[in-house]
Amino acid sequence: MAETVRIGIIGCGGIARGHIQRLLGYGAEICALVDTVEANIERYRNDFPQLKAAATFSDYRDMLASVELDAVQINTPHAFHYPQIMDSLEAGLHVLTEKPMVCTVRQAKDVIAKAEETGRTVLISYQRHYQPQFKYIKEKIEEGLIGKVTAIAALQGQNWLRGTAGTWRQKMELSCGGQLNDSGSHLLDILLWTTGLSVDRVMSFIDNRGSEVDINSGTTIYFTNGALGTITVIGDCPVWWEDFTVWGENGAIFSRNAQMTVALQGEKPFEPTDLPEGSDPDRNFLDVLAGRDVNHTPPVCGLRGIELCEAAWRSAELGRPVTVAELG
Repeated sequence: MAETVRIGIIGCGGIARGHIQRLLGYGAEICALVDTVEANIERYRNDFPQLKAAATFSDYRDMLASVELDAVQINTPHAFHYPQIMDSLEAGLHVLTEKPMVCTVRQAKDVIAKAEETGRTVLISYQRHYQPQFKYIKEKIEEGLIGKVTAIAALQGQNWLRGTAGTWRQKMELSCGGQLNDSGSHLLDILLWTTGLSVDRVMSFIDNRGSEVDINSGTTIYFTNGALGTITVIGDCPVWWEDFTVWGENGAIFSRNAQMTVALQGEKPFEPTDLPEGSDPDRNFLDVLAGRDVNHTPPVCGLRGIELCEAAWRSAELGRPVTVAELG
């Protein structure tokens, strides 16, 4: 890998701005921009002088065929992630993709296999893996601070129904689902990543609130280690709100709107101050390609998240518990 990583941006909507800022700031070279709306491309070319010489395309396949790149960064609607990831890997490129990685368990397994076959990196932009709060929770659980995990409870409330009205996020053919695999996928991912738990089976109920995709959902989980879990995602909420709690045999960690409290058996609850240093997926991606770090959001995280999400969708549809083993 050359010292300067050459990257093509696939999808120039609003979420691309942060990635472009960070990648350029870390020394990457953005060689190409892809979007079906020319105005989106021109906005970034005008806002970032470094992009004036970047090649532009309406079809990512034309970029793959004509521009010398080391990697791509993907910001498109969820339904497009799978073909864009697979084609980019086939072209010998590393991939940094927005969440969710893909829309089905079968697709996730294909991506993992293709990444292994090509020897290329796939890294998912789950920024919580790099945030001090969640790094702390993961580290303390791994160290055994609260003992064996016995239960989790997670809740996310967001005015998602109104905030995304009329956009691709509420069109099933483009989003593949509603809040559960959109902003809700952050919640699903982080509870699995911090705890290290694996899902055995799921029972879920879903209310679409008049949309064609899931808006409100309540899910109960039985994990392979015997732990229990509940996830509530409310897309029809007047404010942003999030609770995340992990109980263990010796204590619990409570997180409410990014404020943490640790409660250990026989001790006074406390707010931790010894948080690890934070980072972000873009920096990690470039560090992985340079051999300076390991991948902290590998494609297996995308698989575990879509396993939980797909099991919840299927459970709600069938009206019964669904096991991960049933999925494709």
